[in-house]
Amino acid sequence: MAQKLWEKSVQVNQEIERFTVGRDREMDLYLAKYDVLGSMAHITMLESIGLLTKEELDSLLAELKNIYAEADRGDFVIEDGVEDVHSQVELLLTRRLGDVGKKIHSGRSRNDQVLLDLKLFTRAQLKELAELVQDLFAALLAQSDKYKEVLMPGYTHLQIAMPSSFGLWFGAYAESLLDDMLFLQAAYKMCNRNPLGSAAGYGSSFPLNRTMTTELLGFDSMNYNVVYAQMGRGKLERNVAFAMATIAGTISKLAYDACLFNSQNFGFVKLPDECTTGSSIMPHKKNPDVFELTRAKCNKLQALPQQIMMIANNLPSGYFRDLQIIKEVFLPAFQELKDCLQMTTYIINEMKVNENILDDDKYLLIFSVEEVNRLAREGMPFRDAYKKVGLDIEAGQFTHNKQVQHTHEGSIGNLCNAEISLLMQQVVDNFNFDQVADAEKKLLQ
Repeated sequence: MAQKLWEKSVQVNQEIERFTVGRDREMDLYLAKYDVLGSMAHITMLESIGLLTKEELDSLLAELKNIYAEADRGDFVIEDGVEDVHSQVELLLTRRLGDVGKKIHSGRSRNDQVLLDLKLFTRAQLKELAELVQDLFAALLAQSDKYKEVLMPGYTHLQIAMPSSFGLWFGAYAESLLDDMLFLQAAYKMCNRNPLGSAAGYGSSFPLNRTMTTELLGFDSMNYNVVYAQMGRGKLERNVAFAMATIAGTISKLAYDACLFNSQNFGFVKLPDECTTGSSIMPHKKNPDVFELTRAKCNKLQALPQQIMMIANNLPSGYFRDLQIIKEVFLPAFQELKDCLQMTTYIINEMKVNENILDDDKYLLIFSVEEVNRLAREGMPFRDAYKKVGLDIEAGQFTHNKQVQHTHEGSIGNLCNAEISLLMQQVVDNFNFDQVADAEKKLLQ
């Protein structure tokens, strides 16, 4: 059995080990290639301050690149008896290169190492989320433009209220994603600060060059105060989870609308046949299972910040093993949200709308406000116009030509999709993803 990094002469009880390690080895597979990246930056810095020779650095970097490639292919494993990803990387280096492999941990603690891994993993996941949000945003705006002339009922209290349009409906969710992207950007900016060098939370007596590792890894800056760097564990995950929950909230509401509007009682939209499922006894059924599952998954994701908060919120400063449990809910959540975004984008692209909804006179009364406004424009006081139309409705004498004349910004006749698209592009540009990509590419060359 491999010895733990922290183990001396006494071996820990096996049941205690099973309990304390938990699912850490499984969760650490998410972090493997990022642990390697962090080690590459760290040892490059160690060589610059005289703790490694140039020859040692070159051999370590070459082997770390091999391990990175293994992790990138999905071939990296944490062997039985090896505690975590950090131990496995160090074990592989020591096997392949000898004692020089044992030198890579100088000036580090597993505390700042795992926090670094989490940050590198998280910023990569946030980039993927941002790209998928952009895809859904583009699909929604395309459908908004395509169906901008098609009217549909708007509702308040699930009562027919005023005329809306598919241009407004699709476009509303696009603009919601714009706000969600601001949360995502804030989470990314908080994530993209370097904790490496904080060690166990109190720094190191080695003359570490933290500015160098910050630049090597493409961070915007560092977490300067070493105590705060460790206090950021748990806070990072919570803030990112809030950003993810915001996106999930938008998708959940969209999924609910789509399920409702797809039902025969509404008949506003038609989902692609390949995205629906049947019934075991009712041959006519085409169930919107994808959107129902999306709604459930997104509602679960909206509970993620609370889960993380309940684990971390009563801990004082310094590291505690409680924080390990956050990995189990946090790391897999990204794939779940990415799946929901991909499924939703596919269905939105293929969704068809009913272009003749308002031919049915059961929707006639949604034009009552249009008639009140017409009378007011012609000079009748608004309150008098309101009363007249109300009395006409009570008497069954209300009629309208089912036309609308909305021209102000953001209305049926002036969607402002170009302006919304420009705002989204500005947010995306401010992530500055290229800085990270360039740094990582240079490190791996």
